[in-house]
Amino acid sequence: MPPLELLGSAWRMDWAALAMISMFGVLYGLGIRAASRNGHTWPLWRTLAFYVPGLGSMALLTCGFTGVYSADLRWAFTVKVSLLLFVVPLLLGLGRPITLARAALPARGIAVLNKVLAHRVVRFFSNSLVAPLLGLALFSTFLTPAFHTLRADPVAETLLTIGIPLLGLLMALPIIEEADFQRSSVYITLEFVFVFIELLVDAVPGILLRLNGQVLDHVTTTGAMLGWFPDPLRDQQLAGDALWFICEIVDLPLIILMFIRFSRSDKREARGFDELTDAQLDQLNAEHLHRR
Repeated sequence: MPPLELLGSAWRMDWAALAMISMFGVLYGLGIRAASRNGHTWPLWRTLAFYVPGLGSMALLTCGFTGVYSADLRWAFTVKVSLLLFVVPLLLGLGRPITLARAALPARGIAVLNKVLAHRVVRFFSNSLVAPLLGLALFSTFLTPAFHTLRADPVAETLLTIGIPLLGLLMALPIIEEADFQRSSVYITLEFVFVFIELLVDAVPGILLRLNGQVLDHVTTTGAMLGWFPDPLRDQQLAGDALWFICEIVDLPLIILMFIRFSRSDKREARGFDELTDAQLDQLNAEHLHRR
């Protein structure tokens, strides 16, 4: 393992990450100012959650130790990518960016936002039945020689730095901001069962990395072998340990959020039925029987 002082002193400038962080920060700040002009008081704790743990964790992962050594150490790259996918979006989601956008935008802007959220592409990738499969596909590449390309190629690194947090937001926002991605309680139940299975399956690449006895990406040397570097096989095993642990531990907050989302959806549907008159209920039952 690296010396403790190196964990805090290793830094680099990841321009793609800094550009993304700056864009997110500026847009969020402009949203707060516009919402204030529209008469909305945005909670301070949501602002702090978005900027400090949200954008701060993104900067730490991409510009700190895991960013500096991600090309040389499999476990550093694995920690960076998995946390960018699972943890950073949850922290950014605490700031409720979509809710802030609704409070800041005028009527025409809200209509455009609704159109974007309702688009089939956004609905497809934000579907909790689809998004976990994308994460599984990503982690499965760690079992192939492409693992080295993803770590060492600058273009691949830039694409991952931009794309992984966006993919994570598509996975997290439907659960955190369920008002903008409303589903029926039956559908959410199916999502919950599927997501529970998928979140467990996401740990399989980590398990295979940990238990395999050969270097799967066939790279047995690096350009900068320092004294504390593990050998390639041990490096791969540490990457498997990290991926396995993160995929398992991240289950807990996501499953809790899914429970909350199901409870709110069930209450919302119950209120909708309670507000119907007897005549409307009879008509609804008749239409249901007619469809059957």
